[in-house]
Amino acid sequence: MRVGISASTVKDFSVWSNGITQNLVFLALLLRKIPWITKVLLLDAGAERTLGPQIHLDQLGLSLIPLAESGDHVDVIIELSGALPVTWADLQRARGKKIIGFNVAQPYSHLLDITLFDRPGHVQRPDHYDQIWLLPKDEADLPLARPLYRCPATIAPFIWSPMFLDQRLGEVRAAGLQFGFKANAPKRGEGWRIAVFEPNLAPIKTSLVPMLVADVAERQRPGAIDHLVVLNAEHMVKHGTLLYFGNALDLVRKHRATFVGRHDVAGFMAQHRIQAVVAHQWGNAQNYLYLDVLYGGYPLVHNSPWIERQGYFYPHNEAAEGARQLLHAMDRHAAEQGQRQRDAAALFRQVAIDAAHNIEAYASLLAPFRAVRPA
Repeated sequence: MRVGISASTVKDFSVWSNGITQNLVFLALLLRKIPWITKVLLLDAGAERTLGPQIHLDQLGLSLIPLAESGDHVDVIIELSGALPVTWADLQRARGKKIIGFNVAQPYSHLLDITLFDRPGHVQRPDHYDQIWLLPKDEADLPLARPLYRCPATIAPFIWSPMFLDQRLGEVRAAGLQFGFKANAPKRGEGWRIAVFEPNLAPIKTSLVPMLVADVAERQRPGAIDHLVVLNAEHMVKHGTLLYFGNALDLVRKHRATFVGRHDVAGFMAQHRIQAVVAHQWGNAQNYLYLDVLYGGYPLVHNSPWIERQGYFYPHNEAAEGARQLLHAMDRHAAEQGQRQRDAAALFRQVAIDAAHNIEAYASLLAPFRAVRPA
């Protein structure tokens, strides 16, 4: 079987702009480990002919080819990062090829974003796919996906590798900086430097609850937090509601909170000696951010039931419990770091792209299409 995976190439793109390009590469590398898959190609559905400076396809043994030239080289097409033009997809299906839609976003939230909030996006024609894949975090949306796309829908494993993070850490070290809690731990009596990395682009991942978590911790233990940095917030700081919300926080009133734009996790945390991350999600429990933070041995205060045993968990929107967990991390993380890193390592093995259970799971998903013999 020959598999093509759609890729969206855009100008000035960074692998840290979002997680979907990392997902694309991880999936391609995993599929190459399935013995009966003879070729895996990345299909350029954009116009730039590159996935950005951080992704060295030749070193990875991967090829990016123009979509228009790919039809004779693939049997099964996975639409992931770049949307397939309808006319091209119709031609391929007419030739007997199969198309799988891999939706790694939150399907229901995506529908709301593009219909209610006029955000960029699209929903493909109902007869566009032969099968839909969702991540485990979106299993509740399977009953929505099946009638929406009029085809079978199933769950595909969430996968991750530290390969891009390791590459970035080499650059960080070359700049004379260090990533990791041990290298940046606060000295006795110092307040902690806290970061919030939520993208603030949709209701499913915002900074509002993490800001409350940090502020409640500061109220309960004045001086516990030296500084709070809220990233991906430049577009929000002039909004009246956020100004009211922010100005009600003790940390803002004490001039110990900063709102900045987008930065990569490793570089920012090393440069600014961040010591903990507070996160929040709503129906989007699996995120690469969590893995990047845990990889550095940092305390991660979060509400993701997916990793309830890793980091410092608080349920739902319970900011007071989040604050308690943050203070607990301040008190105990250095002493408990060894066990917490072992717990994180178990999670990394679970999502690894070379883990046998993940390779077997993707092989099982694609096995029904092995008999495909396109024209």
